[in-house]
Amino acid sequence: RISWISDIIVVVSPENIETMKSIIEKYGHKRVMIVKGGITRHRSIFNGLKVFAENEFSNHLLQKPEVVIIHDAVRPFVEEDILSKVVMAAKEHGAAGAIRPLVSTVIASAADGCLDHSLERARYRASEMPQAFLFDTIYEAYQQCTDYDLDYGTECLHLALKYCNTSAKLVEGTADLWKVTYKRDLYAAESIIKDNLSQQVCIITNVKEAVAQVGFLLHECLKSQIKVEAVSTCLSKNDSHLQNIFSGQCYNFICVNDKKYAIQETQQLVDMLEKSNIPLSYPVVVILVHLDISENISFSIGMEELTRIKKFAREVKKKNILVYGLLIQYK
Repeated sequence: RISWISDIIVVVSPENIETMKSIIEKYGHKRVMIVKGGITRHRSIFNGLKVFAENEFSNHLLQKPEVVIIHDAVRPFVEEDILSKVVMAAKEHGAAGAIRPLVSTVIASAADGCLDHSLERARYRASEMPQAFLFDTIYEAYQQCTDYDLDYGTECLHLALKYCNTSAKLVEGTADLWKVTYKRDLYAAESIIKDNLSQQVCIITNVKEAVAQVGFLLHECLKSQIKVEAVSTCLSKNDSHLQNIFSGQCYNFICVNDKKYAIQETQQLVDMLEKSNIPLSYPVVVILVHLDISENISFSIGMEELTRIKKFAREVKKKNILVYGLLIQYK
């Protein structure tokens, strides 16, 4: 989703490599290379850097970047803004990293288990990720560091300072950089994702008067609660406004149409979603509204049409697109 990142190296423990390959294939991730990790954090990072410099570590060398970003996969909510800030700082200073205020006081215990001393919390910061480095700086640091550093060290910024005399620029990070460490954190992460994905909805109607009117009424009802984009368009024309909405990471769509053409146009919408840059690692929700504007008061839908809708929903669910159907009789 960030076009200026040219390559993504995912360092994985050997027993999880096949799982990671299946995830990359399932969700169609691009620019991703999997590298076998080491037994410690620093050894794993060093393995990831080697794909740019050592032939024996990769089938083909990737083009060496000017700047490399090091990030923890357990911090899933990193935004482009903080990535850009640490990269620009690293270009100027050689190294940069995100920091956050300490939320607890750090203390040291004596040999007898009693308090020895505490740190003045206001003077210290928590080192977070992402961190960014001039590639030559961090690679040289890893080449020079000792086995003790590789086995027991955790701070990449310290290696750049110790072996390359590069003082990192510290960049104030956001609260979203917290780590998913414990099982309870998974529930918090899920809640954040759901909240973010539910903040925007796109209502798509065709240009028929009654259909467009329903779309307008939906827009009026919802706009006080969430961000709503309303589009009246013919999907076959590949509307540029709709493409802009896709690029804005909208994951919720309400498609209002008469029963006759609903499936065809929804299929076109799904095709457009798949061709866009929207990451389908998050579920896309499409609510397919069948609008019955006939004089017939019968509240029904043909079995053939219903079977088509169910089949269509099952197929696109495999792509992480969830389709729901709603039948409305409207006068």
